[in-house]
Amino acid sequence: MGSFPRFTLGFLIVSCILYQCSAFEVDSNQTARFFVNSSEASARKIPETLFGIFFEEINHAGAGGLWAELVNNRGFEAGGQNTPSNIDPWSIIGDGSSLIVATDRSSCFDRNKIALRMEVLCDGQGTNVCPVGGVGIYNPGFWGMNIEQGKTYKVVLYVRSLQSVNISVSLTGSNGFQTLATANIIAADISTWTKAEVLLEAKETNHNARLQLTTSKKGVIWFDQVSAMPLDTYKGHGFRNDLVGMLRDLKPQFIRFPGGCFVEGEWLRNAFRWKETIGPWEERPGHFGDVWKYWTDDGLGYFEFLQLAEDLGSSPVWVFNNGISHNDQVASAIIAPFLQEILDSIEFSRGDSNSTWGSVRAAMGHPEPFHLRYVAVGNEDCGKKNYRGNYLKFYYAIKQAYPDIKIISNCDGSTRQLDHPADYYDYHIYSDASTVFSLARKFDHTSRSGPKAFVSEYAVTGKDAGTGSLLAALAEAGFLIGVERNSDVVEMASYAPLFVNANNRQWNPDAIVFNSFQLYGTPSYWMQHFFTESSGGTLFNSTLQANSSSSLVASAISWQNLEDNKNYIRIKAVNFGSNTVNLKVSIDGVEPNSFQSYGSTKKVLTSSNLMDENSFKEPNKVVPVESQLEDAGEDMEVILSPHSFTSFDLSIESPNLQMPGAGTDSVRKSSN
Repeated sequence: MGSFPRFTLGFLIVSCILYQCSAFEVDSNQTARFFVNSSEASARKIPETLFGIFFEEINHAGAGGLWAELVNNRGFEAGGQNTPSNIDPWSIIGDGSSLIVATDRSSCFDRNKIALRMEVLCDGQGTNVCPVGGVGIYNPGFWGMNIEQGKTYKVVLYVRSLQSVNISVSLTGSNGFQTLATANIIAADISTWTKAEVLLEAKETNHNARLQLTTSKKGVIWFDQVSAMPLDTYKGHGFRNDLVGMLRDLKPQFIRFPGGCFVEGEWLRNAFRWKETIGPWEERPGHFGDVWKYWTDDGLGYFEFLQLAEDLGSSPVWVFNNGISHNDQVASAIIAPFLQEILDSIEFSRGDSNSTWGSVRAAMGHPEPFHLRYVAVGNEDCGKKNYRGNYLKFYYAIKQAYPDIKIISNCDGSTRQLDHPADYYDYHIYSDASTVFSLARKFDHTSRSGPKAFVSEYAVTGKDAGTGSLLAALAEAGFLIGVERNSDVVEMASYAPLFVNANNRQWNPDAIVFNSFQLYGTPSYWMQHFFTESSGGTLFNSTLQANSSSSLVASAISWQNLEDNKNYIRIKAVNFGSNTVNLKVSIDGVEPNSFQSYGSTKKVLTSSNLMDENSFKEPNKVVPVESQLEDAGEDMEVILSPHSFTSFDLSIESPNLQMPGAGTDSVRKSSN
């Protein structure tokens, strides 16, 4: 202490006691002011389409995920067209002395000729008696089938034999010992391919079940196109209820599909071809997605994506292959056949039920057109040799046939004008947390003329993300507030990837994690809930004044809730820093005493550690916590915790809060 006077030390000790040692709080806390102008003159309508979702067939998101089909490789095509071929993950029940199993090309379906030939060597009697329970084949699905007690599963298969058959169709435990449900197919004459259906009601639950086809009768049986689906899919359209529920809760205004790199393929021969994914499911050949290295039977095809968009009340955004893959491409001079494929795809979606491709849609059970208004010409192809030439061919042909369709270019127009016409340009960002958060101002100085931005893929990646961290979610929230504040030039935004099956994690992080029976949202998934009312809402002009503005981002919008028929002002703020922030909020443009404490809420996304994640064991470790907001008013002081994303919904008593245009009619109505 040197010569520091004792009385001074004593004074400081007393002062510390009297003022509860507030020096630390002064050093660690920050004060910021947030001014909101809610007058009609300063308000701007947010595009109805601003926030949506992007689905790509990656991480077994569809095959073994959103699409509820339980059988993996149901047509035995995954091993290729050459025979004999690998039938994985199908396996045999029995051994070489009791049966011989191999593929051949005897199927009745022209586009998928592979079938399974099963020669049963044993019998119910004689010198070679079949083991108890019979012999046959089983399919474990996608890392186990989720079979739940009391639920019914529809099994469909095609079968042929020169002899009479008695086939047991069973759902069992993973080792075959626990029988969950069973039925028999008994037929005297199935010398030609015959479709058989059975309904199996599970008497027990097993999350790691399998489907078995067994017999104790000697002979040769052919199987093809073996399907098992739960009856209770979303709206009866084949989607897994719980996963669709997670999507529905995001209130997506659009769904971009089916990729991503899945659209391109490593090679064009493995690119997504929409015509191969429509029509009866039995006739779809399926294909190997060579980018993500797994087979899909394309039960989730072009029609199903359109149906999903309709079921969610979302606008479909169809991303199509423009003759370019990762490793090969078609020259613009000979792109015409690819172009016709896409014109046909639009006719399938939008055409009259009497049109060539509209009639195919109608035959699939949807006579009314789908509302396709957005198409993207390729994915991440800008800069490739033939992209610009191919793009222009697609652009002018589509505009001539369908002038109202909005066309999305792969090229980034955020920093310089495009050298080709487009309605939207595609912007992707994957980076570390600091970079993504800093991009909250990315579009502040973007030209206000020309095509709008579609941020179709954004996420924090790398070590900052882990497998879905709070840190990633906070950085993305800051970026999205910037997107929201610049929604005059950014009209659409979606996180990527959407889904990951925990058994096939090829990309980190993802919004929704699942296995056969469990699921949870990552912090990035829950972060998106803060923006569910933004699309179609009203953005207010606002100003943030802070000592450390680099770690604080905020915005203010208004929206209306159909459930309580009330108007709300929602203030969102990301505190990306490690200090508590005292935020003083001032709202101009509303009548005095318009705000109500009753119905006003506060929602906070934070955790004790920046790298905290959710898991199957702790699915709600990092989720928004909602509480009533006390003292809601045009002037209020609120606390922003370190490393947090907070929203304040201020209930407005007066229904006459003015919006741009036509008053309350322009407010987005929101309900579940």
